[in-house]
Amino acid sequence: MKFTSRLLSIAASAAVLASATAATAEEITVGYFLEWPMPFQYAKATGMYDEEMGVTVNWRAFDTGTAMSAAMASGDVQLVVSQGVPPFVVATSAGQDLQILDVAVSYSDNDNCVVRADLEIDKDSAKELEGKKAAVPLGTAAHYGFLRQMSHFGVDVSSMDVVNMAPPEGAAAIAQGAIDLFCGWGGSLRRALEHGNVLLTGAEKEEVGILVFDVTSGPAAYVAENAEVVSSFLAVTAKANAMWADPANRDMMLPVIAKDSGMDVDATAATIDTFVFPPVDEQLTEKWLGGGAQEFMKGVADVFVEAGSIDAALDTYESSVNTGPLEQASSM
Repeated sequence: MKFTSRLLSIAASAAVLASATAATAEEITVGYFLEWPMPFQYAKATGMYDEEMGVTVNWRAFDTGTAMSAAMASGDVQLVVSQGVPPFVVATSAGQDLQILDVAVSYSDNDNCVVRADLEIDKDSAKELEGKKAAVPLGTAAHYGFLRQMSHFGVDVSSMDVVNMAPPEGAAAIAQGAIDLFCGWGGSLRRALEHGNVLLTGAEKEEVGILVFDVTSGPAAYVAENAEVVSSFLAVTAKANAMWADPANRDMMLPVIAKDSGMDVDATAATIDTFVFPPVDEQLTEKWLGGGAQEFMKGVADVFVEAGSIDAALDTYESSVNTGPLEQASSM
């Protein structure tokens, strides 16, 4: 298998950069994904963050969660929205001091692997993937899902040619017939599905314990030094989520979210309707930040260690979750 050294390099580079200087309290840069529509983008596009936080919020788009980790390590961004848990685990396992601040979105059908249609491989013949070429964005939720699915089907990953590709590149590659298996999310996943099929549906993945959720995260030092700014940011995000939860706001919010995501309205609706945005009180329960997320991170890390993708897991990921800002946000 050919992805180990590259993933370790990404993680190590992020850890080395972790002492970089953060932005001032008057300005903050936040990372997010294009083609990944979420209610916070309505607040982003309409200026709610700037107005309610009292600071200038700059936004920077990313292709992968590993790139988000590197940007936080360098000080280029202070918070990121919807970072996948696996890239977060890769960074923290390598020594980068990041913290999960909220559960940004839960999803199962919007992060998956697609087999090229002409191979005619499905869940009953998944072993035929051995020896095939797969495009996987290393260190991401898609990477974790890939490893778990291959393990579930008994596929020997070491026999495969695993190529590190961001989802847009992977979608183009499967369309060209250059790869046999695509793994990714969002608009890239939809495009890949035009050329193939999934092995497991979202519900089937959950049944075998493959969870998929993203988080808002930030460097621990920045969070400690700018607690009010961070709490305010989380409060605006929660407000946007609550607005979206009211069907009366859908027609107003959907076109704005679509434009900000770089998608058409129909594609945005199809994507966001597969998402769940847990309210703050639910996020603070045992299922999520009260213990479930920490246990899940340990499971992800152990899978990556077994696959040779990271050197070692932390003994515990308890300190990687900071509920203080979210608790404060709930009273704002």
